[in-house]
Amino acid sequence: MSKPTISEIEAQLIDDFALFDDKMQKYEHIIELGKELESLPDDKKVESALVKGCQSQVWLHANEDGENIHFDADSDAFIVRGLVSMLMKVYSDQPIKEVANADFNFVKQIGLQEMLSPTRKNGLASMLKQLKYYAVALQAKQQQL
Repeated sequence: MSKPTISEIEAQLIDDFALFDDKMQKYEHIIELGKELESLPDDKKVESALVKGCQSQVWLHANEDGENIHFDADSDAFIVRGLVSMLMKVYSDQPIKEVANADFNFVKQIGLQEMLSPTRKNGLASMLKQLKYYAVALQAKQQQL
């Protein structure tokens, strides 16, 4: 069985969040998603993996497996860990080209922009930028081979 596409996972997340009536329920769901995220071992929580622009500490690693990109990530803040978990669900183990070209539209459709504080919004933007940076870099590396 193949992994669902980015669009299919995004649609599922949008549907999941549509079930919640208010911001607090959405926050609680994000925190629950964060609890599902496997923690990074301490030796992977290194300075070079920190996402710049996040108020909380967020570590993000990327590697390729042929055509796909795999991400590992963690954070020291509950809500951010949930956001990271969502991004891992959507973009990890997906084709490098698709992640490099992703528009991250589901973030708007879920309403994250309206519910997050300005510093959290900046952090989320930094995480999305770093995901795309890794994918674009891996795509360029593959094209050179």
